[in-house]
Amino acid sequence: MFWNLLAEASEGTEQTGGSWTSYIPIIIIVLLLVAFFVWSFVSNRKKQKNFNETINAVRPGSKVKTIGGIVGEVVEVNDEENTFVLRTGDSAGNVSFMKFDKQAIYQTDAKPEPKEEPKKEVSAPEQAKAPAEEIAADKEENKDIDSENDSDK
Repeated sequence: MFWNLLAEASEGTEQTGGSWTSYIPIIIIVLLLVAFFVWSFVSNRKKQKNFNETINAVRPGSKVKTIGGIVGEVVEVNDEENTFVLRTGDSAGNVSFMKFDKQAIYQTDAKPEPKEEPKKEVSAPEQAKAPAEEIAADKEENKDIDSENDSDK
């Protein structure tokens, strides 16, 4: 398809003496490809950020499945080394501990903490003044409007 467009474009230039309209389909295709790559880059970056937040939310007691398929419970997390210790075993009491890099996490039940937006703190005296000031401002506006109406008559 692309080669057909190029062939038509080259034939069009020979017949019409270099018409620029024959390049419009090629320009549209290039723009669509650029838009797709930008959208893909932004989407992958967002997924990576969410994954990193989930990995950093792993704490002792979290259930984890590694990329190797080992399932267990996190016992210890070392943020300095970016590692965690996983306790795994069977129900008969055979337990083993293994140390993994955090990047080996495939799935986890840990949820990142929601980000709290800083709230604007208003002190008690300002809260008490605000309604009184609004009422006073409304009365002044009404007086101004009434005085303008009286002067118009």
